[in-house]
Amino acid sequence: MGHVLHGRHAEQAALGALVTDALEGRSGALVLRGEAGIGKSALLDWTAGRAAAAGLLVVRVTGIEAEADLAFAGLVGLLWPLQSRLDDLPEAQARALHTVLGGPAAEEAPSDRFRIGLAVLTLLAELAVDRAVLCLVDDAQWLDRASTDALTFAARRLGADGVAMVFAARQEGFDAPGLAEVRPGRLGADDAGRLLGAYGLAPALRERVLAESGGNPLALREFAAAAPEGGRGEPLPVADRVLAAFRAQIAVLPERTQLMLLLAAAAGSAHVESGPTGASGHSGASGPTGASGHSGSSGPSGPSGATGRSDSSESSGPSRASTPSGASGREGRTGRDGRDLRAVLAAGEELGAGLDDLQPAERAALIRVTGAGIAFRHPLIATAAYRGMPMARRMAAHRALADAADDPDTRALHLSLVTIAPDEETAAELVAAAERARLRTACAAAAHLYRQAAHLTPGLDERAVRLAEAATLALSAGDVDLAADLAGQSRSLTSEGPAPATAARVRAAVELERGDAGDAAAILVQAAGSAPVDVAARMLRTAADYAWFAGMPDIVAVAADRLESLGRPDPAARGMAALISGDHSQGVRLLRTAAQDEDVPRMRAVHLGWIVGDDDATLARAAEEVAMCRRYGLVGALPDALQALAQIQVVAGLHRDAEASVAEAAAIARDTGLRRRAGQLDTVLARIAAIEGDEERCMELTRHSTATGRVAADTMLSLLDLGLGRPQEALDRLLAARRGPGGHAGVLMGATGDLVEAAVRVGAPEAAREPLRGLREWSAAGGQPWALSMAERCLALLTDDEAHFARAVRLHEGTSRPFERARTELLYGEWLRRERRRADARGLLGSALETFERLRARPWAERARAELRIAGGSAATPAAADLLDRLTPQELQVVRLAADGASSREIAAKLFLSPRTVEYHLYKAYPKLGVSSRRELIKLTLA
Repeated sequence: MGHVLHGRHAEQAALGALVTDALEGRSGALVLRGEAGIGKSALLDWTAGRAAAAGLLVVRVTGIEAEADLAFAGLVGLLWPLQSRLDDLPEAQARALHTVLGGPAAEEAPSDRFRIGLAVLTLLAELAVDRAVLCLVDDAQWLDRASTDALTFAARRLGADGVAMVFAARQEGFDAPGLAEVRPGRLGADDAGRLLGAYGLAPALRERVLAESGGNPLALREFAAAAPEGGRGEPLPVADRVLAAFRAQIAVLPERTQLMLLLAAAAGSAHVESGPTGASGHSGASGPTGASGHSGSSGPSGPSGATGRSDSSESSGPSRASTPSGASGREGRTGRDGRDLRAVLAAGEELGAGLDDLQPAERAALIRVTGAGIAFRHPLIATAAYRGMPMARRMAAHRALADAADDPDTRALHLSLVTIAPDEETAAELVAAAERARLRTACAAAAHLYRQAAHLTPGLDERAVRLAEAATLALSAGDVDLAADLAGQSRSLTSEGPAPATAARVRAAVELERGDAGDAAAILVQAAGSAPVDVAARMLRTAADYAWFAGMPDIVAVAADRLESLGRPDPAARGMAALISGDHSQGVRLLRTAAQDEDVPRMRAVHLGWIVGDDDATLARAAEEVAMCRRYGLVGALPDALQALAQIQVVAGLHRDAEASVAEAAAIARDTGLRRRAGQLDTVLARIAAIEGDEERCMELTRHSTATGRVAADTMLSLLDLGLGRPQEALDRLLAARRGPGGHAGVLMGATGDLVEAAVRVGAPEAAREPLRGLREWSAAGGQPWALSMAERCLALLTDDEAHFARAVRLHEGTSRPFERARTELLYGEWLRRERRRADARGLLGSALETFERLRARPWAERARAELRIAGGSAATPAAADLLDRLTPQELQVVRLAADGASSREIAAKLFLSPRTVEYHLYKAYPKLGVSSRRELIKLTLA
């Protein structure tokens, strides 16, 4: 427990609460964020000691700036001691983590960069089954992007698992939205004075150190140690002054000692020393593990030599998941530190220095050398050792380390730091390293490596290809701005070969991510003209899809024509073009054909089925896509699949299931940084709000609709208007939408029933005749009972002919759209009541009321209840809340799967949760459902 920390009561309280929560089965995460030297690492040490004393398993890793571009370097350091537990995970997740640790990539399975994060989440939760877990990440700003994504994904999705996670990071360089933050401040005068008490400084020196350190704990300690010899110097930032102090200490060492320190820093082999040595016992200073980071940037020429420690600390005997402090590595049992020590010694021998030359630095307490590696007392010492050397010496060090490296990725990175002029051999090694990173789904690392390779590539065409590849990978990593920049660089180099097409696809994806599907479609159509035939065909098919949803009929038609001229006719593109031109018969036929083609990607088939209103097939395909994403752990693809599933669940009357699908999609989108998805998901919920008559919620959910989603939003608002007795507003809104650029949208075809009813109610039937003509043709071509019924209902309203009402009700029997069926029953019942056929009306009105109440469609239920009373029926008391309405969206998902007989582990794998979190949700759901066990739950009928 041992460190005495001054002025850190609030921070210790927050960290102590995390530990206590973990012991009680709750999970949590926070970020310690602050400047270099502020004491973040000391707080981690204090937390580790408290946790170990309480019996938690402590796993720990520290980021290394030198490895910030090595795929999963940080995660490897964390997981290496835990390999024996990987096979406890679901197969796809275990395979993914084995791949990270150097096993063969699982090429037979679809890849997803977030699957690693899911596996980390499951692994931590599995460890916590035996004992609560504390995961500490120091110098998080230097983690490679792939490791950051995995660990923060896990941190955001922890539930009732007994896992605590703490990230210590500098003020810049580590983005973790959604995680709580604690920001240690500089020490006040009293706490700073208590820290200096151990140094016995003369009053004048003491005051000078207090003034110059500015309350920074590391500066207080280092300035106090050097005060008798130090001068006031220039008024530099504190971290720079500490760095200058370390540099001065290194400058007086023998030349060969400085060389060995340079090699150790350049290799990134150093791990920060931990243990009883140093000044950790003094105060809130960072102690031997000090502050992470350094002032300024070392630029592209080298690292700061920060830590690479990974350890598992415990207090009650060995665990299968624990190893001694310092165990880490990427290759073999020797671990990374031992490997890098060998590399440093080999490089030193090549440059005329050796192990003995490190002794002066050891005597000066700058480093500690063990069999595990070279430990700098503080990361800023490594920074000083590196940045204090001339460029030529640094390049020589990297060259020697490249020659000594036994890891091809490390060799490639060192070579890139010494290669100034274009060099294809070095570029090729970087490309090979990038491909290894890609296979492990470390897209950000792969993008960086391709970018470096491009800058060292002699030929312009090949440079353009590599920049385009870097752009593609940056987009896959979620870095939209970098992807756009790299694609633009590639585009500027050449207009021939494969690079322009690749760059155009990236630029289009960027525009789509930014919410402009129209610009994305235009980019693809333009670039397809110079692309190879197969590539051009893919681009044009995608352009047609984008243009359809963006309301750009001209581009849809151009894409369809160009595909045919290339000899690659696409039924979907031609079908969409036909629908836009008003040829509903051909359009629906072609789209249904395309949707049934086994070679068409399932999500495209889902969207095509949605356009033509094929509910049953679309629901089945969307469910299959969701199941596939769950099976393979395709976290990034799941929100799109869940959104499509939710859309069809809404029209099928499965509102609670749709809300659960949206909630899961939104949570994953938030946890993975897919912020664009939120607005699209809101549109799905807006239809439920419109049906329920919740005006405030419907308006809020549609307020920020993008141009692409505006037509859908208008249909939701018009349905709301109609339900709340504002038919004129509903009619005006729908007519304006039909006249706009998205007037061809399938969602408007489905809203024709709203338009016709509104037109009849305001006495403007002529406004409904043309829309109804289109609906009749479209429904006849598709043959969907719900659509044919809607057309008959509209005819009945316009002609006042009972035969159309009767056919509409018959067609609706057994259809998948209960809200539309109930509306047909309501309208027919109202007609019968006006015709004084009250007995006939009561059955229809009662059925409509029952459905509206089940769907919580308040304004529609009130209308049906009023009509039923007038018809002489007894309006039953509104039904009690459905059992499922009592559940949260996630509880509903868990309960449904449990009721189907799935185990907690199976449910956890499907929902990207931990088994303990699944059990927690079941525990909360049982009393709401009036059951006490899975056996009772399975017997319960869940509609």
